[in-house]
This record gives sequence, C-alpha cells and structure tokens, in this order.
Amino acid sequence: MEREELGSWLRLALTPGAGNAAARKLMAAFGPPCDVFSAPAAALREFAGPTLAAALAQEPAELPAQLRATLEWLDAEQPGVPRRVLNLSDVDYPQALLDTEDPPPILYVMGHVQMPWPRAIAVVGSRNPTPQGQANARQFGRSLAQAGLTVVSGLALGIDGAAHEGALEGAGPQQLATIAVVGTGLDSVYPRQHEALAGRIAQRGLIVSEYPLGTAPLPANFPRRNRIIAGLSQGTLVVEAAVRSGSLITARMAIEQGKDVFAIPGSIHSPQSRGCHELLRQGAKLVESAQDVLEELHPGVAARAETAGTAPAPATGAPARLLQALGFDPVSLDALVARTGTSAAELQALLLELELSGHVSRLPGGLFQRSAAV
Repeated sequence: MEREELGSWLRLALTPGAGNAAARKLMAAFGPPCDVFSAPAAALREFAGPTLAAALAQEPAELPAQLRATLEWLDAEQPGVPRRVLNLSDVDYPQALLDTEDPPPILYVMGHVQMPWPRAIAVVGSRNPTPQGQANARQFGRSLAQAGLTVVSGLALGIDGAAHEGALEGAGPQQLATIAVVGTGLDSVYPRQHEALAGRIAQRGLIVSEYPLGTAPLPANFPRRNRIIAGLSQGTLVVEAAVRSGSLITARMAIEQGKDVFAIPGSIHSPQSRGCHELLRQGAKLVESAQDVLEELHPGVAARAETAGTAPAPATGAPARLLQALGFDPVSLDALVARTGTSAAELQALLLELELSGHVSRLPGGLFQRSAAV
C-alpha cells in the first residue's frame, strides 16, 4: 500500500464518528477513502449529516504521528516475518471476514498471508483452565493442525496459549499453523508471558489486529476482537469456560455468523465446565476428540493419528486401583482415604507416583484429578 493510500485509510479510521459501519457506508457511496475525502462538502453533508461531514473535513491531529509509526513499523520487518496493512479493497483481505456483518476496514498482520486463506477452526477457552483443560486444548490444537486445519485463537493465557502451542507442534512445514487475533497494536505483545510464543506464531502463522499501533490492552478491545476469531474460522471449539466469559462471546458470534460451535464436556463440579455445558444445552455439538470436529466440518476427513508416546503407559497394581477409585472428577485426599480404606501416607506416595507418570494432576485446594487420556 502506497504512503498516500495508507494515509487516507488511517485518516478515515481516526476520524471521530467514522466507526466501522459508518466508514463502510461512506466507501459504498463515494469509493475508497481518498475519494471520500475529495467528495464535495455538500454531498458529504447530505449523506453523512453535518457533524460527520465536518469531522471528515478536518485532518485528525494524531494522523501524522500514526502514519509515521505505521511506516516505521512496516520498515522494521524482521527476516522471515512479513508485515502488512490490509484494507477492505485489498485482494489479500480474508473473504471470510468480508462475509461477516462487521469486517474491520484495516487489518494489521505479521506473518505469512496464504491465498486463499486456509481452512480454520477457532479453539478458545478459559484464562484459568484446569490442568486437564490445558492438556485438552494442546491436544486438540495439535490434532486439528495435523489434519490440515489452521487453529485460530486469541493469544491469551490458558486455553488460547495451549491451543496455539499444540497447533505449532502438529502443523506441517509448509502449513499456516495458527492465527493469533489480538486486542492490542502489533507493536506490543500482551500478555508479556507470551512474547516468545508470539514470535513463533509470526514465524509459522499469523498475528492479526484491527487496532492501530500503540493501542494498549484495554478491556473493551478483547470481546470486540472475538468476532474476528469467529469470522476467520469455519467453526468454534470451546474447551473450558465459565458461564460468563469471553469464550462464550466468541461462540455466540460464531452462531450469529451461521457457523458450527463445539464444546468439550467436563466435570459437573467444575466452574470451568459450566460454560461448555450451557453451550451444549443450547445446541452446541459435544466433542470428545478432534475426529468429532472434523466429521462435522468435513465429513469423511480423518484426523491423523496422535504422535506415538503422548499418553503415559498404563498403570498396574496399586496405582491402577487408585486410578479406578479416583474416577475423573477432582477429589480430595480425605475422600480417597474414605473410598479406598488406605492410609493417607500410602495414598500420598501413590499419588506422587501417578503424578510423575502423567496419570494424575494436582489441583489447587489439595485436590487431585485423573487425566482424561488415561
């Protein structure tokens, strides 16, 4: 995009009152932003009203600094990590977003844009998952990527990060592994803990934002960016979520876009499962494996087998009997003593053995939970 064209798009984005919907209406009436700003004042007043027309006539005070920062960001491109600013008229703008009700006029992207944009599945969930939820997100991300899908998520702590990690593990060398849609400008990484992960995503996938450079992680940005996560994807998988969570916002937006929503069931005692159970009551598709997702999105397509050795070896003897007593819900040591008649000291030794072998996870509050994969 040339400097003048980029400047006109940024100017429209920065004009007070010219939000996404108003900007699209202006462009539908007058053409690209450069034509909007050269349109007769009388025509703009008649179409947009006097307040917006007056705002369009004034160059935003922050435009020169924003244009300069964007050009410097583009020029600072790192080897192997392209940087681009896509607009609604760009041939590389994702068609899936164009088909939604609220496509952002500008997308900032870091990484490798593939045309056509790849088949994708959103994998989202809690920022504070259970250990099993974290493991499920990584496993589903890996399996879905192995099957050729690009995993889309939000780079947040918890489920999002695990899904991105799994996709990077499962994707082939020429595959767009994962897309992170963020709620800040692309000149910063939020959360900071994911700075290294963001670097790997940019190398083998894409990081996408609708927000200008310098945009801080404002709370309102993250629910809004969820429509892009849903829009880029053929369906949305919710791994774990509380009843009130951003993940359910993403699921709702996917439903509004006419796309499939999938949910993984969990313990009836876990607050992190209640959002998924709510989705299931509302008609989301219950899934227990990546194959369940693939059969819905692409009937007949089989997920590639998980890498050998990802599940621990079967337990035998006393550890196996303790696993049977554990079940799959979180349980306390006192409850296990009552169930098994075994002393607390002996149970602690067995639980440590099972934890080290990957059969059991230790949860906050002195609880233990069996891994679903064993």
